Amino acid sequence: MTDGAWPATRPGRTPREVATHCPYCALQCGMTLREDDTGVSVLPRQFPTNRGGLCQKGWTSAELLDHPDRLTTPLLRDPVSGELRPATWDAALDRIVTDLRAIGDSSGRDAVAVFGGGGLTNEKAYALGKFARVALRTRNIDYNGRFCMSSAAAAGLRAFGVDRGLPFPLADLGRADTLLLVGANPAETMPPLVRWLTEQRRGGGRLIVVDPRVTATARQADLHLQPLPGTDLAVANALLHIAVTEGWVDQAYVAERTTGFDAVRRSVAAWWPARAEQLSGVPVADLEATARALGTGSRVIILTARGAEQHAKGVDTVTAYVNLALALGLPGREGSGYGCLTGQGNGQGGREHGQKADQLPGYRRIDDPAAREHVAGVWGVPADDLPGPGVPAYQLLDSLGTPDGPRALLVFGSNPVVSAPRAARIEGRLRDLDLLVVADLLLSETAALADVVLPTAQWAEEDGTMTNLEGRVLRRRALRPPPPGVRTDLAILADLAARLGDAGTAAARFPTDPATVFAELRRASAGGVADYAGIDWARIDETDGVFWPCPSEDGPDTPRLFADRFGTPDGRARFHAVEHRPAAEEVCATYPLHFTTGRVLAQYQSGTQTRRVAALRRAAPEAFVELHPDLAARLGIDDGDPVRVTSRRGELRAPARLSAGIRPDTVFAPFHWPGAGRANSVTNDAVDPISGMPEFKICAVRVEKA
Repeated sequence: MTDGAWPATRPGRTPREVATHCPYCALQCGMTLREDDTGVSVLPRQFPTNRGGLCQKGWTSAELLDHPDRLTTPLLRDPVSGELRPATWDAALDRIVTDLRAIGDSSGRDAVAVFGGGGLTNEKAYALGKFARVALRTRNIDYNGRFCMSSAAAAGLRAFGVDRGLPFPLADLGRADTLLLVGANPAETMPPLVRWLTEQRRGGGRLIVVDPRVTATARQADLHLQPLPGTDLAVANALLHIAVTEGWVDQAYVAERTTGFDAVRRSVAAWWPARAEQLSGVPVADLEATARALGTGSRVIILTARGAEQHAKGVDTVTAYVNLALALGLPGREGSGYGCLTGQGNGQGGREHGQKADQLPGYRRIDDPAAREHVAGVWGVPADDLPGPGVPAYQLLDSLGTPDGPRALLVFGSNPVVSAPRAARIEGRLRDLDLLVVADLLLSETAALADVVLPTAQWAEEDGTMTNLEGRVLRRRALRPPPPGVRTDLAILADLAARLGDAGTAAARFPTDPATVFAELRRASAGGVADYAGIDWARIDETDGVFWPCPSEDGPDTPRLFADRFGTPDGRARFHAVEHRPAAEEVCATYPLHFTTGRVLAQYQSGTQTRRVAALRRAAPEAFVELHPDLAARLGIDDGDPVRVTSRRGELRAPARLSAGIRPDTVFAPFHWPGAGRANSVTNDAVDPISGMPEFKICAVRVEKA
């Protein structure tokens, strides 16, 4: 197995260019990479999602390719000094396999766990799920997308029978008469999307934003609803109450295309606007204006994002907005509908092909006998050999190193030391493991705890596919191979599989060529909800991506879902009555303030990559705690003062940033930083009973000058 060869730089050589996509968010903006004697540069590229635009993260993305912090050799924990030291690939892989065998022999297959990421390509996500279930035969696999999309996914599945972030093309946003964004701040999380919002408003459309903070997106809105964190469900039920009362329900649509509306109508009858105002703080007049704009528009779109979804009642909250959309007859109607804004780069594709604890490729359920038979046939193993469902991400992480939990963990493309809720507890769980293996391109905070660190290729050094927030399958193209000493995730999985079992069989089951892996993924997904059978790389190259489901090579893809029927057995969408309930942790005398988290423009996820880019570090150099000036005055805190935010789980220390754009009863911090500024030291690990989503977006805290 080769490690790749770094291309020689020679004066006057012909520059190389490749059309690809940004490595960050699920918008997957098109870009061109150019390499010449001066290095690698990013050029704009016309593509339907971004139309040539890029944010600062995209423009600077190539700086990491030759970063001095780049990992280029495996690292092994020295048993004497406790330090990570350079090692050969053979030594690193032998250590992993020896320990995995010993742990499996003594504690069983489920004592080994795998944790993936929503930034992995479709090919790598598919191979990782297959590796866990075929090479390791463990049920314990999940991924960090559980912290991102799981509540919206569960709500979409139970209402529509399909989970696709946007069931319509992104361009529909620009044509909407009314666009409602709930818990979304795309001006900072995916700035090129704002072009569609600008187009929508220039065309006379009305933009309404629901967010506890006056964000960069909220400042562009025609109407901003500023509820107490955790009350979005009550707001949605009140909006539907008004729609019913005012006669804006599309009765023909409800009768012909849905079931269950009577129970929902009865449940929202109690959510008169004054009750919702008392609970959420949103004025009755604003609720009525929002309902009127939704109920009387001809093209209406409702979008949710993490602000509404990252709660212990996230599935029910999204369901309340889906109920509203169905009552108004929006899903499947041209230019209208419900959707959610996917976060991570492959947050959509990463959950379709086997990284989730309960799923097999094609969005099949792992406890479905027919699904098991189909996928096992593609994999060449008996269906009975496939393990059953595992547990969601937080439950998996919280069980590590415990008597009944996994003793070994392999991490690909994730940094739970920073990104998991109640992060100090999870850091402790990782330290309790007998074996922690991390594959990454940089020494993340999680990798720094590992027994073995494996250097992996970056986005511009390997081919593959990504699936963006629209369900559009795209081509990621390699500009150059990885540097010497660095391998792709596919190569790592293939080598581990060969060492764990019969080398010949493993080589056939775990190819290292991403095109070969994608061809197998197509067969495994065929007939599933997320059917990629009719998508090949050539077809993607000939178009601006292919939308799933696409079951036939010579048949159409599906940019717009639900035109004729939903993905349920009878083709009808399902209403579900949902009731508001308090946050898992309410404020009290000791912890009198609400704490919520989010992102900033210049950083991304746990910051492992973006905190190493000079321009992004200058733009957002450190964590901060956002406070309303009135709250700060009561606490004796001035702008820039060091403050301590304390919850029942831990504390965060960072400078205060005063802003009149936040509620006086609420405190905000971004989650991109480790150490003392780690926001997830404070957040609540209560989870949604359906999706397993932790309650990142609200907990009770106290704030004091540090």
